[in-house]
Amino acid sequence: MTGLVVGSLLMAVPVAPGPPVWGAYGHEMIGRMAAQHVPESMPAFFRGAVDQLAYLNVEPDRWKDRVERVLDPAMDGNYSPRHYINYEVVPEAALEAPNRLAYFHALEQAGVDRQPGYLPFVILELTQRLRVTFREWRGAEEPERSWIEQRIINDAGILGHYVADGSNPLHTTVHYNGWIGDNPNGYATQRGTHGRIEIEYVRAQVITGDLAPFMGDPMVFDDLRTAVWDYLGASHDVVEELYRIDREARFDGGNTAAANKAFIAGRLATGAAMLRDLWWTVWVTSEP
Repeated sequence: MTGLVVGSLLMAVPVAPGPPVWGAYGHEMIGRMAAQHVPESMPAFFRGAVDQLAYLNVEPDRWKDRVERVLDPAMDGNYSPRHYINYEVVPEAALEAPNRLAYFHALEQAGVDRQPGYLPFVILELTQRLRVTFREWRGAEEPERSWIEQRIINDAGILGHYVADGSNPLHTTVHYNGWIGDNPNGYATQRGTHGRIEIEYVRAQVITGDLAPFMGDPMVFDDLRTAVWDYLGASHDVVEELYRIDREARFDGGNTAAANKAFIAGRLATGAAMLRDLWWTVWVTSEP
C-alpha cells in the first residue's frame, strides 16, 4: 500500500529542478578548468579524474530534486543557505565566528531573523575534510588506498560546487535575483535576473576555453580561512559592477558585448582558479 501511495505522489509532482547557480553548464566548466590546471605533482589518480570532477561540480544542485522535497521536506530549511551568503545583513561578529554553530549563535544574538546563508563555512569545512582525507591517503595501503581515492574525488568535486557558487556575485548579496530596495542607478529589478545572467547568457556566449587567459599560476594559501573569506568578499565587491554592465548591455543569449563576456568569463575563471588552489593547498599541506 505504501508503494502505491509513493508512486502516485511521484506521478503528481513536477520533476524539473529549479535553476542552479551558473547552471549545470557553468558548473561543469569551472570543475573541468580547475581539474585541467592542477600542477603535475598532484597524485596521478586525481589528475586523471577531470571528467568526474567536472560532473560532480553540479551534484549539490541535483539534490534540489522537487520530487524528493515534496515527499519529505527534510532537504528544505537549511539546505539552500549552504549555497550563498548575504553580506549586507551579516554582522562582522558573525563572520569572525570560529565555526558554523558559533556563526548561527552570533546571528541570533544580533537579531538577524532570516537565514543569510553560510557559504564560507561550508567551503572551509569541506576543504579541511579533504585535507584530512589526503593525509590518510598518504599513509594508506591497498585496498584502503583505492577506497580513499574514491572519497577524495567525491569530496573534491562536491567542494567544487560551493566554490563555484561563490564566484558568482549574485550568491553573495540580497540582490541575488534583481535589485531590491532603493535603486537610484536604475539596475534590473525583475525576478529572473539571476537565471538570465548565469544560465541563459553563459550557455549561449561562454565556452571553457574563454576561462584559460584568466587562470593564473597555482598557489598555496598560508591560511585557508583567510583565503576563503577574501575570495567571497571580493566576489561581493563586484555586485554593483555586474548590475552596471547588465544595465548598459542586458545579459541574455544574444548579447555579444565584450564587457559582458570579459566579466562573466573572469568570474567563472576566478572560481576555477580558487578551486584548483584549494585542492593544491590541501594536497601540499597534508604532508605529515
